[in-house]
Amino acid sequence: MTSHNDSDERNGRRPFAEGDPALLVDRRGRRYLITLEPYKSFHTHVGAIDHNDLIGRSQGARLNTTTGHVLLAFSPTLGDFVEEMPHQTQVIYAKDLGAILMHGDIFPGAHVLEAGLGSGALTIALLRAVGEHGHVTTYEVRPELVDGAGANIRTLVPQAANLEVRLKDVYEGVEETGLDRIVLDVPEPWHVVPHAATSLAPGGIFLGYLPTILQVYQLYEALAENPNFEMMETVEVLTRPWSVTRRSVRPAHRMIAHTGFITTARKCDPKEEPPSDEGPSD
Repeated sequence: MTSHNDSDERNGRRPFAEGDPALLVDRRGRRYLITLEPYKSFHTHVGAIDHNDLIGRSQGARLNTTTGHVLLAFSPTLGDFVEEMPHQTQVIYAKDLGAILMHGDIFPGAHVLEAGLGSGALTIALLRAVGEHGHVTTYEVRPELVDGAGANIRTLVPQAANLEVRLKDVYEGVEETGLDRIVLDVPEPWHVVPHAATSLAPGGIFLGYLPTILQVYQLYEALAENPNFEMMETVEVLTRPWSVTRRSVRPAHRMIAHTGFITTARKCDPKEEPPSDEGPSD
């Protein structure tokens, strides 16, 4: 495959090339994610296009199908890709990925431990946030997920040399130390709290993503009982799209409501034991 300038790769400024993902959008806003291969065709109900007609074209190209319809072509955003990519497990969608990066304060150069590889959506977001000087270590207990997630990750982050995927159960312990962030998409993150207390760097952030409030409560209890964590916060992100046309402006008929809760805590010096109320013994 032809090599390109790294900055152009990140910003999607270069023309489409063989092996690139491309998002095709029809006049009704329907979206189709394809991977460009020479001499291959893409067929839809509004006609077909040849991949060769897009290879070499710039972002935002307009392509005429065999039936005269027009398709727009873009590099997929992370949100686009997560919506359309193959996945074997439930994925974390864009509205929560953005909130995780902000509430977890995932910064360039950070060393992040992630648990729950899934289909790779969160891993992609973390890799893009930590940049080439950061590092992401991912624990996953299901080996059958690794190949599929790896293919998804390489589609948007082709050079993921700073990612290490380990077949390991995070409940049983965390070997890494001095971690800046721990980000968990696992059903029982409270089991990880004691490990996080020793593996996080001072001031580091623990983040758990959970679907139910009962899980959040159990996690909160574990964090509150551990002397090394303070500043626990839980948020839920709701998104209401709007329909804006020349003739009307109104909320869309459907909104993206509950998907999950994001709980964070900061590692600090351990709490001191409160003084005993008992007086001196006789």
